Amino acid sequence: MRLLHTSDWHLGHRFHGRQRHEEQGRFLDWLAGLIEEQAIDVLLVAGDIFDTTTPGSRAQALYYRLLHRLAASSCRHVVIIGGNHDSPALLEAPRELLRQLDIHVVGMAGDDPDRELLLLGDARGAPELLVCAVPYLRDRDVRQAVAGETLEDKGRQQREAVRVHYQNLCLMAEERRRAIDADLPLVAMGHLFVAGGRTVEGDGVRDLAVGGLDRIEAGCFPETIDYLALGHLHIGQMVAGNPSRRYCGAPLPMSFAEADSTKEVLLLTAGGRDFAVEPIKVPLFQPLASLRGDLPFLLREVERLRAAQNSAWIELVYEGDRAIPDLREQLLAAVEGSELAVLRIRNNRIFDYVLRQTQDIESLDDLSVSEVFERCLQTNNIEEAQRQVLRAAFAEIVDALGTEEGGSEGQP
Repeated sequence: MRLLHTSDWHLGHRFHGRQRHEEQGRFLDWLAGLIEEQAIDVLLVAGDIFDTTTPGSRAQALYYRLLHRLAASSCRHVVIIGGNHDSPALLEAPRELLRQLDIHVVGMAGDDPDRELLLLGDARGAPELLVCAVPYLRDRDVRQAVAGETLEDKGRQQREAVRVHYQNLCLMAEERRRAIDADLPLVAMGHLFVAGGRTVEGDGVRDLAVGGLDRIEAGCFPETIDYLALGHLHIGQMVAGNPSRRYCGAPLPMSFAEADSTKEVLLLTAGGRDFAVEPIKVPLFQPLASLRGDLPFLLREVERLRAAQNSAWIELVYEGDRAIPDLREQLLAAVEGSELAVLRIRNNRIFDYVLRQTQDIESLDDLSVSEVFERCLQTNNIEEAQRQVLRAAFAEIVDALGTEEGGSEGQP
């Protein structure tokens, strides 16, 4: 039996304001082709199918177009669980209809845990695989809030409730396995943050609670699980070094920090209760580039990309020593007339120097927007005559934005 583990499609996601429908559609077409090429029997999708709980019509069209294609493919079963970005009601609305196509959707936890336990059959209908399809477990799904509880109490109780949920469901699965075939493989799915998991800056992964209080310990998953297919973290990784417990990661980069990363889906080959795991690289459908350095370096790198007729979306991070008033204009002019698109320009030097100018007892929260601007003028040794012009321009910008001095502390 061959399975494919994927998650975190985030259909409808916008990358620094850019729509990704074409890129996401190309990924789903590639995925469907891979399923046919590799003769996949079961597709596992571990949550965050959509980027928001109210996905647009184009994002939904991509989703249903793929399901329609898979229903006519060699893939016998598709198992989809809801993630924290998904609307449980939206995912579950066509649940009964999709079940007739052997597409099993569990968008939310319910009163009946048996709805999360799936027994999948082979081409002849004989039992082939048990799946504990556990969706993203919201606090209200697994416990009742208690008046006066602290944040630490809430986190501890929620972690315990998630552990108990998996323990009870896997116990049911083990009883069913003993009644059918002791060698029947058991796969558990989940969408959560396991303690020790790796993330990258700006990848969109949000802690499930303040301070990550409900990050689940790796030891909460029962040993009876033969393979654990997780979603939520966007970097592919093992859980606590265990090759049969994995995050497959998001198939598309979610931030410029992932510009050079390799994205994967996981091909699983089951021989009885033993699983062999083979990562399969996802093609790059939209190039990204994150460039850091002084202005000459940035301009050279942009010219190099232009010469290669690259169509990358670019992040430019200025790390030079000089203050350059028209930095943005020069960088945008460098890509004009090319297929390159600058989506983000960062000038880290301004904020680094502002922070260095603050006293030990100060932070940006202690400074008004005008005070931050004055620190920038001082840091860059701007002449007094030019300061007056810049102050006037800054005041116009603040006024145009409707920013009130008293209500914008620490927001440079």
